[in-house]
Amino acid sequence: MDHPQKAADVRSWTKVLAPYRQPSNRRGLFEVVITVVPLVALWVLAWATLDVGYWLALPLALAAGAFVVRLFMIQHDCGHGSFFRHRLANDWIGRLASVVTMTPYGFWQRTHATHHACSGNLDKRGMGDIDTLTVEEYRARSMWGRLRYRLYRHPLVMFGIGPAYVFILQHRLPVGLMRGNGWRPWISTMATNLAIAGVAGGLIWLIGFKAFLLIHLPALLVAASIGVWLFYVQHQFENTVWATDGTWNHHDAALHGSSHYDLPAFLHWLTANIGMHHVHHLSSRIPYYRLPRVLRDHPELRNVGRVTLLESFRCVKLALWDGTQRRLVSFREARKTA
Repeated sequence: MDHPQKAADVRSWTKVLAPYRQPSNRRGLFEVVITVVPLVALWVLAWATLDVGYWLALPLALAAGAFVVRLFMIQHDCGHGSFFRHRLANDWIGRLASVVTMTPYGFWQRTHATHHACSGNLDKRGMGDIDTLTVEEYRARSMWGRLRYRLYRHPLVMFGIGPAYVFILQHRLPVGLMRGNGWRPWISTMATNLAIAGVAGGLIWLIGFKAFLLIHLPALLVAASIGVWLFYVQHQFENTVWATDGTWNHHDAALHGSSHYDLPAFLHWLTANIGMHHVHHLSSRIPYYRLPRVLRDHPELRNVGRVTLLESFRCVKLALWDGTQRRLVSFREARKTA
């Protein structure tokens, strides 16, 4: 692979990053407070301003949705066991957050662990990833198969219809996780569904169905779309890494198959530093509040897989892995090389 770091150097990062893995309970609680308080305040303000006009309530609801994304990142770290020192604290904060994010904690934790274990492996695609075909696989499909994949990859589906479907419908049933996991994913999901129904029912009783829908639905939809967008840019950038099982290397895929989404400072804070994704994949036990320190102490990691906010919009057209060029290409590029 054409990367400046040798395989041994990439593996050595595991030891280098080990000191950053220790979480702080005090910092974790602080991060929960500065996420939940603005989220609740914006939600309540959106409801309170409905009588003034939806032109004012809607932006407040969308801003609340941005903090739902931040809450999801707390749930994400809890799922890795990296947010608090104790497992029970991680699990219960993660479960409580899952009611708001509408992402069952146990269900998502398992699929995300699979994503980390197999990211960039062409022979182990299909769980916790965005579906990605190689150029050869796409060409081998029927006309209907190609159309379905193009529709799946269309921005309106990928960042609009798709996220809404995943968070509102797909997360309600953990289909495909029964084998090897027993009933635990179903129990986790059904418990989350009951909690969501209870909270939603209480809010509807308190403020009415229409008000609840006008506030919470936009917040949820924008949070889902932002979440999928972040995940997309973190792995669907031009010079990412994919390899077959025989040549795939976990450490290389972690460092070079995940981007450094270099956002403006406020957006880094709002998205809980998830853009520093290459570091996260190298050591998933590092709490998100320690990731900036890693880049400060090790500036050589800053330009690895770096994608700026402006550059990230160009990633939308990338849809197929070209094994010859070893990069993601667009449908148009694949057609030209046919």
